[in-house]
Amino acid sequence: MSSLPNSITPHYHNINNRRIAYEFIAGEGPVTVWLGGYKSDMKSTKAEALMEWGQRNNRAVLRFDYSGHGLSSEKFENGTISTWLEDACSVIEAYAGTAPVLVGSSMGGWIAILAALKMKTKNIPSALVLIAPAIDFTEELMWKAFSPEIRDQIETAGVWLRYSQYSPDPTPVTRRFIEDGRKHLLFGKSFELGCKVHILQGQKDPDVPWQHTMKLVSHLPHDEVVITIINDGDHRLSRGDDIAKLVEIVASF
Repeated sequence: MSSLPNSITPHYHNINNRRIAYEFIAGEGPVTVWLGGYKSDMKSTKAEALMEWGQRNNRAVLRFDYSGHGLSSEKFENGTISTWLEDACSVIEAYAGTAPVLVGSSMGGWIAILAALKMKTKNIPSALVLIAPAIDFTEELMWKAFSPEIRDQIETAGVWLRYSQYSPDPTPVTRRFIEDGRKHLLFGKSFELGCKVHILQGQKDPDVPWQHTMKLVSHLPHDEVVITIINDGDHRLSRGDDIAKLVEIVASF
């Protein structure tokens, strides 16, 4: 699939002195909203593919950068799940119209679910499309996996620099970030979103294991949930066939 021409000039949405960069293309049907992952931005391969799909098929698509990400203001290390959820809800409320389709990747899957739960009282989404949803990842996939030495570093110094395969620069993991994540934990009791959910998960994902996704499914006994497992899929699911499947799922709504 060819890449989207970088001809769209981002607009900015202001919330609590933060400038949130976003791009929107008008079209038919419910607005498809892209919610990116941890330290990702709206120029990612999957986000570009959805914008291109929207342009080609006259479908409305909205994408944005959380504060501290991409073209938005603020420093990444000052962000928390609360901050980024507030960014998402504000942008969705301002530009996504009625009953949008929320597409969340990794951390964006957690943000999408939290946003949908907040929206239930006034604007239930048409559907959620979740890609390797990193529910409760601050606790389940970070804190519980950290060694005692790393936990001590975070608790005493307030920050630990985490290196990964996804960036040459380390990611600062702060005590504030971990502690704030605990305000939004979902695992432990079932909950209801009130809309259809389709999950796309790589079976060889080292960051959000497929078992973690199945745990999420077990917490949604009242919603219609479909899960598509990509047997040889990794965490990013950004290969041509992976993206074609994602677009097919989004288009079905």
